[in-house]
Amino acid sequence: MTTVVPFASAVLITALVGIAAVLSNRLGEWLALPAPALFLVGAAVASDIWPELGTVPISAVEHVATVALAIILFDGGMQIGWRRFRSAAGAIVWIGVAGTLVTAAALALAAHLIFGLDWRIALLLGTALAPTDPAVVFSVLGRREISGRSGVLLQGESGANDPVGIALLIALLGATTFNGSAVLHATTEFGLQMLVGGAVGIAGGLGLLWFMRSVPLPAAGLYSLRVLMSALAIYGAATLAHGSGFLAVLVAGIVIGDQRAPYKADIARFHSALANLAEIVVFVLLGLTIQLSGPHGIGEGGAWLIGLVLAVLLTLVIRPLLVGALLWKVRLTRGERGFVLWTGLKGAVPILLGTFIVHAGVADSHRAYAIIFIVVAFSVIVQGGLVPVLAARLGVPLRVVAPEPWGVGVRFRHEPQELHRYRIAPGSVADGSTPADLHSGEIWISLIIRDGRLVAGAADTTLHAGDEVLVILPDSEVPAHISAIFTERKPEPPTAATT
Repeated sequence: MTTVVPFASAVLITALVGIAAVLSNRLGEWLALPAPALFLVGAAVASDIWPELGTVPISAVEHVATVALAIILFDGGMQIGWRRFRSAAGAIVWIGVAGTLVTAAALALAAHLIFGLDWRIALLLGTALAPTDPAVVFSVLGRREISGRSGVLLQGESGANDPVGIALLIALLGATTFNGSAVLHATTEFGLQMLVGGAVGIAGGLGLLWFMRSVPLPAAGLYSLRVLMSALAIYGAATLAHGSGFLAVLVAGIVIGDQRAPYKADIARFHSALANLAEIVVFVLLGLTIQLSGPHGIGEGGAWLIGLVLAVLLTLVIRPLLVGALLWKVRLTRGERGFVLWTGLKGAVPILLGTFIVHAGVADSHRAYAIIFIVVAFSVIVQGGLVPVLAARLGVPLRVVAPEPWGVGVRFRHEPQELHRYRIAPGSVADGSTPADLHSGEIWISLIIRDGRLVAGAADTTLHAGDEVLVILPDSEVPAHISAIFTERKPEPPTAATT
């Protein structure tokens, strides 16, 4: 009995912290402060008040953050899906790879020239701070969803540059010197990780899709767990094959993202909630492992000043100039371009890479970890706090996604091949049309969901952008022109040529 009371106290405290974490987004709305900032700063203050909270080994933080990031990236891949990825694949890959490399190089140069940091720690620090984080972006936006091309680009860039940054840092940590042969070895290692990780991700995603569709399970709750365990298995297999496990889970998520499978909606909700929890855990761990004062605190070697200067340079100079140049040919409005360049927020990946640096025993690693804390804190609090205001100023379309706690569901023993669900895009053929205009031998609109309410698909009901429609098609394979009716802006009429 002597151990029951302390254990119950620990369970109670953990549960209360978990409840507070679940309510954090609502609290962040009240305080006009991004929820991740609450975890980061709150945990850092708590570990200074109660030092025993800060005794978490850095290796444990590394392991937990690795699993958390694999979950976050897999969920990010599922949210993107193959169709959305394909619409901006070239731009996503271009800024995901090239953007990470030029940002890391510029940050390393600034850290070396301005603050005199050794080239090795400067390169590691620049690489750790180069990737962005989609989970933080959408946590900052709360219940608002980015519409248009900028949303796909932001989410895709964040997913793509995370594996790139991780693979690059691992390659740099493996190099003991920085001569020509070491650079060649690091480049080869980086390329191998990308190639193997991508191949395992495609194969693993296709295998998982077959597994989801072909092997039934005895209980509905097991389907989500099966996908989770399979995603972690893909990460492990790619890593053991000397590839990027993080790229593999991202690619696998993209492969299955918009494919139909049993209990797919339940699986997506489960992984979205798990990714949110993983992000919370990573920010809390960073806060607990950083010291606001003491020998390894943010004051060590002027870490707070270095972090603040690098954060400002990254936000106002490096990303706008370098990533902006890479985006020059990408089709975006001026407002969308400015929004994408501002919203390169830092999150779980710099934290994980900071643990890699400390765990490797690199000289000056504790100061680098403190610098990462300052940059991440600045990014989440300052950049993140201004994201909604900036979106409104730049005219970036944001759609408020209201919770829909009630649902009407119909379960089928076999996949309903002919039933499909679409959200009507602004300016599409369906926007402003009626079901009578669209009904033909190819499609039949059976139900309309508008503002969380069911609307009967009467022949004279006018459809609006944002409506969700259930469409019955005669064939299981959906022709591209049918999907385009609901999801793509209709082409502008040709203008008369002038002479």
